[in-house]
Amino acid sequence: ILTGVLRHYATILLASTPKKQELPAIREQRSLIRGINLRNNADAISPTAFVARKNYMISAYKEGAYLKDPQNRGKAAANPMTDPAAMEGMMGMMKGNMAMMVPQTLIMGWINAFFAGYVIMKLPFPLTLRFKSMLQSGVATRDLDVRWVSSLSWYFLNLFGLQSVFIFILGNDNGTPDVSPFFLISLPHTFVVG
Repeated sequence: ILTGVLRHYATILLASTPKKQELPAIREQRSLIRGINLRNNADAISPTAFVARKNYMISAYKEGAYLKDPQNRGKAAANPMTDPAAMEGMMGMMKGNMAMMVPQTLIMGWINAFFAGYVIMKLPFPLTLRFKSMLQSGVATRDLDVRWVSSLSWYFLNLFGLQSVFIFILGNDNGTPDVSPFFLISLPHTFVVG
C-alpha cells in the first residue's frame, strides 16, 4: 500500500500543468458534443423542435461555422506526431506509465529473487485445477493442492486487488493507473509452471 501512495505522489509531481486550449478548439469540441446530445435526446423534445435544431446543426456543420481551422476544411488531417502539443501530452502519459512500471517491476524482481518457489499461504476454500497455473507460478510441483499460493502469485493478486484500497485512501482520481493485462505483457515471463 505504501508503494501505491508513493506512486500517487510521484505521479502528481511528474504531471505537467495542462495547457489552455484555444477558443476555436473548445467551440469545435462543444459543437460536436451538442450534436451528439441532440441525437441521443431526440425523444425528449417535440419532433418539430428536434427537426429545427437538427437542420440548424446540419447547416452549421456544412458551412464549417464551428471548425477551429476553417481554411483547412476538406484537407487531410495533419500528422499528430509533428504537433509539439501532442508530443508533450504523449510524454506526460509516458511519465505516468513509468511511475507505475518502475516500482512494480522492482518489487516483482525483489520478490522473485528472494522468495522464488516459496508457498506462502493456503486459501480457505476449494478451487479447481484450472487455478493451479495462476496461483502457483514459480512452484514446480505437480501434486501440490491448488489452494496453496506462491509468493509471486500472491504479489500479482495484491497488485490487482489493492486498486479499490487505493481508491478508498486516495480518492477516485488518485493518479494510480488501472493495472491492465498490457502491463503484464511488459513484465518478464518468470512464472512458468513445470
